[in-house]
Amino acid sequence: MNLVGDLNLTWSNDESLFIYLLMLLLRTDERAAAIVFATLNTTRARLDLVQRLAKIAPLDKAVRNELNDIVERFSGATRLRNDLSHATFVIDAEGEITHTQHMKVEENRGNLRFGLRKPVDDDRLEEIARTIQDLHALNRRIWDLMPVLEAAMSGPEK
Repeated sequence: MNLVGDLNLTWSNDESLFIYLLMLLLRTDERAAAIVFATLNTTRARLDLVQRLAKIAPLDKAVRNELNDIVERFSGATRLRNDLSHATFVIDAEGEITHTQHMKVEENRGNLRFGLRKPVDDDRLEEIARTIQDLHALNRRIWDLMPVLEAAMSGPEK
């Protein structure tokens, strides 16, 4: 299933661009931003930091909204990526993937069950393909935002 690999590649590529957004928002260099990025060990923590820094940065409303929209769209892709990356795959007798099985044990009213099972059908494959396309578009948006963000952050600190 090449789609899962493509999803992980495009997602990772986009996530790494948040290092540069942090660099600009923190008014620091790439090495320091990479240290901050790597020290925050979850994507959620990294995205929260970007959004919090954007709230105190000298940005006009349009730039702040663009940055927040990028974070929200990336978060949506993160949910699908995590769903696929942290699941086992159910394979039929012919070796075809039929379902994903969450690795989380769920307890409901004293009953235990081994995570949610979701079909890998045409709809799910289309969702993955669409998310990959969305991540490619998001990559371009991040690159387009960086010079605008850099210009906004190059003014005097407030």
